[in-house]
Amino acid sequence: MISKSSIVDNIKTIFYALVIAIVIRSLLIQPFYIPSSSMEPNLLVGDRLFVTKYSYGYSRHSFPFSPNIFIGRFLFSTPEIGDVVVFKTPADNRTDYIKRLIGLPGDEIQFIDGDLYINNTQILKTSIKSIENVFCGNSKIETNFFKEKLPNGKTYEAVYRSDYSFQNSDKFLVPENHYFFLGDNRDCSKDSRFLSEVGYVHEDNLVGKAQFLFFSSDSKKGSLFKFWDWKNIIRFNRFFKKIN
Repeated sequence: MISKSSIVDNIKTIFYALVIAIVIRSLLIQPFYIPSSSMEPNLLVGDRLFVTKYSYGYSRHSFPFSPNIFIGRFLFSTPEIGDVVVFKTPADNRTDYIKRLIGLPGDEIQFIDGDLYINNTQILKTSIKSIENVFCGNSKIETNFFKEKLPNGKTYEAVYRSDYSFQNSDKFLVPENHYFFLGDNRDCSKDSRFLSEVGYVHEDNLVGKAQFLFFSSDSKKGSLFKFWDWKNIIRFNRFFKKIN
């Protein structure tokens, strides 16, 4: 027969475990799942990654359900352009997006003839390979692969449709205390270029910095519940890969 004191002890253990898990998730590190192809080729659908919550300090969005327990951000550390960041979309302050930080407060961002400009300076774009397929939703699109180099020296891969569907834009002037984000899959990403859907992201909406992958699987090739398919589903080569 289970004693009353044993039940109480078990409840206490579960309670303490939940508190510890919430503290770790809110203040230190949190896992995220990649559901879309907007960051290909660097992040694939089915990637699981860890995001450090302390990288940019803390706001209400650092905590589960974004409670209104305080206003602003404390222990704030300014992000760097090129960081891959998880943030809450300004549209609903609830949905998590992951994109690459391209513009800091006061920066001017513009696309001219398919090239990215920051503060009227063209970003160096070196061709890696041409006409390679990447996913855009459930479809595949033909893209050209480039290595881009930002003004601070940060480099990463970005892909553009071979027909450059997004070629020119107005200038985006990043407001004070806001940031401008782009997906690495440039023609298949809802990001700061779309002001009514994402737009400029306030510093309070930053959740954390993406650091490394810890697991990755391709659901298009089968179910994880079928262990005999794991060799085709699980991307072992992506385990513990640092996010650039």
